[in-house]
Amino acid sequence: MSPLTCVAAYLTIWWTVLLAILPLGVRSHAEMGIPVPGGGDPSSPVTPNLKRKFITTTWVAAILFAALWLTIHFHVISLPTIH
Repeated sequence: MSPLTCVAAYLTIWWTVLLAILPLGVRSHAEMGIPVPGGGDPSSPVTPNLKRKFITTTWVAAILFAALWLTIHFHVISLPTIH
């Protein structure tokens, strides 16, 4: 795989993992029984923990990318268009 293909694959995996991780562990103002500040949406998260989710996304995406790279490098699955 070329470096550009690796970057593109990693970023695609990273965004997909981020969208899967974002809703995990989120509690809304309505669920917590907390009044919404400043007329916001009652379903908005109380503490979204974005820094923690970005870090988690990065290492999960790295593991998935490593599995993809190893699969392609050792020809477990033949993908001639990626080479």
